[in-house]
Amino acid sequence: MKFVQPRDRHSAKAAHLRAFTLAEVLAALLFMAIVVPVAVEGLHIASLAGAVAERKGEAARVAQRLLDDSLVTTNWNQALQRGEVTEGQRQFRWTLRNDPWNQDPNQNVMQQVSVEVFFTAQNREYSVRMSTLVNSSQQ
Repeated sequence: MKFVQPRDRHSAKAAHLRAFTLAEVLAALLFMAIVVPVAVEGLHIASLAGAVAERKGEAARVAQRLLDDSLVTTNWNQALQRGEVTEGQRQFRWTLRNDPWNQDPNQNVMQQVSVEVFFTAQNREYSVRMSTLVNSSQQ
């Protein structure tokens, strides 16, 4: 790379005017001090959303399997059940409830069976709940 020396004072003054001023450098640093933490927080939120979505899908599969198993084995007629299950490398806590379905006053044989699966993502607890209706007269 070849550097050319300015030949007269006007060229030297023009080269000096192309530099950044202290105010411009400080303004750029201030802008970066504001933007970088906001961008890092945005990445953290996106990471949390991805982890929650992945674990929510796994918890939904666990809830569906527990609900199906309880309906097939007819152990849904107990009032409340609790347990833990391992899916892959993750632990899930669950509760299974059996409540009367009161939406139709003429029906007293329908039961609402609900399973709620709890999971953690980045040190926060979340849950997924699934429910179905069961005819209690056909056990």
